[in-house]
Amino acid sequence: MRRGRLTTLILAGTTTLAVLGAAPAATAAPAPVGGTAQPGGHQVEVFAEDGAISRTHVSATSRAPGPRLRGELPAGDGTVTPIVRNGSTAAKLDVVIVGDGYTAAEQDRFHADAATKWQEITAVEPYATYRSLFNVWAVDAHSAQSGVTGDPDRATVRDTALGSSFWCEDIERLLCVDTDAVDRYAAKAPQADLVIVVANSAKYGGAGYNDVVSPLGYSGIATVAGGNARSGQIAVHETGHSLGKLADEYFYDGYGTYDGDEPAEANTTTLTATQLRRTHTKWYRWLGRTSPDGGTVGAYEGGGYYPHGIYRPTDNSIMRSLGREFNLPGREAMIAGFYRYASTLSSATPADTLLTRTDRLTVDLPVAGTRLRWYLDGWELRALNGRTTIDVSALPLLGPRWLHHRLTAVATDPTSAVIDPDLRTTLTDTLSWRVTR
Repeated sequence: MRRGRLTTLILAGTTTLAVLGAAPAATAAPAPVGGTAQPGGHQVEVFAEDGAISRTHVSATSRAPGPRLRGELPAGDGTVTPIVRNGSTAAKLDVVIVGDGYTAAEQDRFHADAATKWQEITAVEPYATYRSLFNVWAVDAHSAQSGVTGDPDRATVRDTALGSSFWCEDIERLLCVDTDAVDRYAAKAPQADLVIVVANSAKYGGAGYNDVVSPLGYSGIATVAGGNARSGQIAVHETGHSLGKLADEYFYDGYGTYDGDEPAEANTTTLTATQLRRTHTKWYRWLGRTSPDGGTVGAYEGGGYYPHGIYRPTDNSIMRSLGREFNLPGREAMIAGFYRYASTLSSATPADTLLTRTDRLTVDLPVAGTRLRWYLDGWELRALNGRTTIDVSALPLLGPRWLHHRLTAVATDPTSAVIDPDLRTTLTDTLSWRVTR
């Protein structure tokens, strides 16, 4: 069963859109992270083609002249199509993708773009291994005109359902959107844990609305270009923040030396490798191991926007530049993040259902290699371990016919990618049912 609600989204955090495979170049320091948003708009992340990152305030009027939706959607609009459906919303992490700049006749193209974005995300580990933990819903938004404002140039203005527009706040690559309209469309999906707006454009750009808090249960909105081959990587990076609770690992010369408290995020620290090993903190268990993003896990100076006084686990993971892998501590945090909102074990038979000898019980293990154990009244049924289908008639039910027993399934993901004992506790789920002869 679902353990909580996801409260941050795909662009919840500072976005780094660097040239694929290259670390972002040092730039002048942007506005301080965590600054208070000005009234009447949003604080958003901005990224340029060369990987430069900045933060700006977007006023409520900084959007194209699309309709602001205050009530119900127009008739025939807001259709929901499952792009990926792996199970119930209670057991899966639900991603909602809303299109903008697609006319009613172009919704098939939107569905194709949405599916492509998800394929780009799930090509990266640990998504590739854990893709069965997700549902993906596409929500149609019928735009009056095809394309978005600011593409191909700033003189281009188009009437779209969500008001997506480049050249927002006079910044060419900043792709703004009407957040109220996004919320109206996202509400049509069965559940919204992550929300992405896919714009009908191949232009390089996007935005991250970190201060949006929706009554639907999500916070933050991501905007990406549906036809841009690198936009999927933006989403991968940003889920490092929302799912893995990871910090950015890039830095700016203008920030100087970090002199604050120990960061809360798992992938930045004020300690050297020697100090990590001595104090048994952060990623000390991974020190010296070869990381999937290249190189060896250690303590590399620079991260969390500061070039000095703070350290990251590896030289150049996806939390520093696009086109990379998560490093070992980052991958561990992502897997633990998946399991905070999805389950390693589910069943079409609701928990605590009363089963009789004529019933057959089936459970689902979405992740390959998951270990499954069965217990009857607390006693392990070793002969049944690993079976995903159980005939109640085969259970050793003793005592009077009216006596109720307790049948329990326990599923554990044995992955070697999570070694922190505290995080490993999140890799086990339990379901139980009442059983009678």
